[in-house]
Amino acid sequence: MTFNELRYIVAVAQERSFRRAAEKSFISQPALSLAIQKLEQELEIKIFERGKNEVTVTPIGAEIVEQAHRALEEVERIREMARQGKDQLASTLRLGIIYSVGPYLLPELVPTLKKLAPGMTLEIEENITANLETLLRNGKLDVIIIALPFGDSGILTHPLYDEPFEVVVDNQHRWSKRRSIRAQELAAEKVLLLDSGHCFSNQVAEACPDLDRKGADIQQGTSFETIRNMVASGLGITVLPASANSERYRNPLLRIIPFTKPVPSRRIALAWRKSFARNQVIDVLSKAIALTRITGVRHLP
Repeated sequence: MTFNELRYIVAVAQERSFRRAAEKSFISQPALSLAIQKLEQELEIKIFERGKNEVTVTPIGAEIVEQAHRALEEVERIREMARQGKDQLASTLRLGIIYSVGPYLLPELVPTLKKLAPGMTLEIEENITANLETLLRNGKLDVIIIALPFGDSGILTHPLYDEPFEVVVDNQHRWSKRRSIRAQELAAEKVLLLDSGHCFSNQVAEACPDLDRKGADIQQGTSFETIRNMVASGLGITVLPASANSERYRNPLLRIIPFTKPVPSRRIALAWRKSFARNQVIDVLSKAIALTRITGVRHLP
């Protein structure tokens, strides 16, 4: 059993394809197939079932792949420990961030991080929470920025800031002169929210339970900016996090109205695997985000 053989079975399990796994591993497909076949013969079990269109992992194979993944992480941890005498901030950070945070945090975060850790380049993946979690657990991302609650005993989190929600209406709407809105009132309106795969929509639904009732008029959009423009056209109203309503995103056709207390909000946090060895990265990321000036948020100690 070799380190490369472990890498190959993890790649095949992730890609569900020998061809794609070979491309990802920078090896020819016959060589990869031969290496996995050799490992299966050594262990005297089948790790994969080969089908015409897809490769599936056998039940015992799934356990072996999971253990192989842990072994590879431990090897990477040893490498990181060996680099600890050097600068942990001198290599690329693979950072994931949810769609509803990325456009509003990154323009503030990147220049601040550049000053604090000039040698650390960022490889950024914007995605929904479920996909970021998969990429984090598979070791394809180092750290992700998500909304709590999140994770389990294998994932560490560090809360960053609390962010209130706000109601956005067009300036001809009957609420346009209101000073505040009660969460319960939203159910009587046509509400535009992100697609259901986005955790922000779930958070809004939790804060405004009447939106989940049968017959509630909800329309979904692909991004905050698309929704903002639909609201400006008079199609309905929406709820956005305060950071999305900063001055640079203001539209003269729209009115931003706060909720009455208790104000719905979300808590944004960093999340990383326990095995991630670059502790200085977590520290500098936390510090950089604490130094950002994001509209409406309350940074946590």
